[in-house]
Amino acid sequence: MTSPRIAGHLLVECLMAQGVTHAFGVPGESYLAVLDGFHAHAEHIRFVVNRQEGGAAFMAEAQGKLSGRPGICFVTRGPGATNASIGLHTAFQDSTPMILFVGDVASDARDREAFQEVDFASFFGPSTKGMAKRVERIDDPRRIPEYVARAFATAMNGRPGPVVLVLPEDMLTQTVEAEPLPRIEALSIAPDPQAMQRLCEQLMLAQRPLVIAGGGGWSPQAALDLQRFAELWQLPVVNAFRFQDCFDNHHPLYAGDMGLGINPALAQRIKDSDVILAVGPRLGEATNGGYALIEAPVPRQKLLHIHASAEEIGRVYQAAVGVCATMGAATAALRTMQPPANPTWAAWTEACHSDYLANIDPANGGVTFPGSIDMPALMHTLQAQLPSDAVLTNGAGNFASWLHRFYRYSGWAKGAKTQLAPTNGAMGYGVPAGIAASILTGRTVFTIAGDGDFLMNGQELATAVQHGAKTIVLLLNNGTYGTIRMHQEREYPAHVSGSDLNNPDFCRLAEAYGYAAERVSQTCEFGPALERALANTRGTLIEISLDPEVITTRGTLSAIRNRPRS
Repeated sequence: MTSPRIAGHLLVECLMAQGVTHAFGVPGESYLAVLDGFHAHAEHIRFVVNRQEGGAAFMAEAQGKLSGRPGICFVTRGPGATNASIGLHTAFQDSTPMILFVGDVASDARDREAFQEVDFASFFGPSTKGMAKRVERIDDPRRIPEYVARAFATAMNGRPGPVVLVLPEDMLTQTVEAEPLPRIEALSIAPDPQAMQRLCEQLMLAQRPLVIAGGGGWSPQAALDLQRFAELWQLPVVNAFRFQDCFDNHHPLYAGDMGLGINPALAQRIKDSDVILAVGPRLGEATNGGYALIEAPVPRQKLLHIHASAEEIGRVYQAAVGVCATMGAATAALRTMQPPANPTWAAWTEACHSDYLANIDPANGGVTFPGSIDMPALMHTLQAQLPSDAVLTNGAGNFASWLHRFYRYSGWAKGAKTQLAPTNGAMGYGVPAGIAASILTGRTVFTIAGDGDFLMNGQELATAVQHGAKTIVLLLNNGTYGTIRMHQEREYPAHVSGSDLNNPDFCRLAEAYGYAAERVSQTCEFGPALERALANTRGTLIEISLDPEVITTRGTLSAIRNRPRS
């Protein structure tokens, strides 16, 4: 017979039934009963206490990316929930499964503008078109198992994304005798055979085909199946923006990644292609260069679009063939498609890969950067010293372009996800995402951050130290919000406004949190510093003062300012 216990304990038991081992959050009095549930079940599930709700939500989003199952975040009402919204928006745009639990005002105070009361259905709901797939409030504690199971199913199925469950404070303290429901697994949706036949026929007619991989729902097997398909058909493969670990960057069929700072040669290849097979990505604005590479709503190229959500196919682009299928089922079907005996695009494929190799060769940059730091050389050092399964994380800013251009991700096909990066361009993501990766996987974690980006969530180093996480943070300090400064120089040359930063002593700040820290002023110093960081049992911050002129991987700030204008 089921033993009675308070609803907050039942909620924790429902998470355990779904296989959750870690939850991230900032405590609040609105869900004390849940915190007591974490205490009661501490041997089975761990509540990781954060220093700010935005950092907690980013950690949960990273958890969803790494595991393929919903990342779990708990926050309190009003200010806590609004702080967490940045992680929710990231999960939505990145197609990451996540569940945000929000402690709420008591039922008898609802709709009176009670203390910290917010209408969460309005704030987070589907009508926002960018926050959550579903928002529900649990008023009856007996239905907690139903709501939790539905949240897991909703977050994982179709286009993965975030769900919000609102928890009235008084509901959580009621006594209940319900039991958790069984573990929910993501559905595997097989592609329609007739649609796959049409896709095959269109691909057979191609002269200059490209495959674009990305989006949510990937696994090692799906990545291997995609790789096998590409090998059989000798197709060049491109990864979507910040999904650079979908296809192995070391593979001879790899053609590079789309997104901000794209290789100009690849951008031209995309425009020149006649058939594009998109496996998983929604082909958003950042991936697609402002919808310039693949024109909306009717592309110049024949678009063969495979996506897990039927609603995504045809939403922005009119595809020649649309296929609704999950990534595992779709790539398994692609792998069985018989290729032509002698593909006519063999030379095209080889040229696409040659373009990629040329792009990661620093000698082809054509730019002389000032200062004593050679950023491409630093990326080469990373490649040489980090283990192949290392998790690399970043937030938003021009600093990330060094990783995007020069680092070669192995990724899913080698057994694990290795890139955590926000496609929605959320600053402050990299530090908490890296800490979550360390806690959850125990693998080597490397984070690259700018000075502005770091100060968005640098306080989470305290979370890392408290919970035994170890990350290596490379902080590029150029005293400016570099991306904004770049745009200012392009649009309003020499009119610097609101983008300069007066920074703290980052090494002393990191040490105050409990990290080791050191400064690097010469390129030759970085390799030994990285070796020390890898050997250290604590996390390490390595600060590099970078000349603001080193603003992109392809040009200087002065060149942008002084370029001819019509």
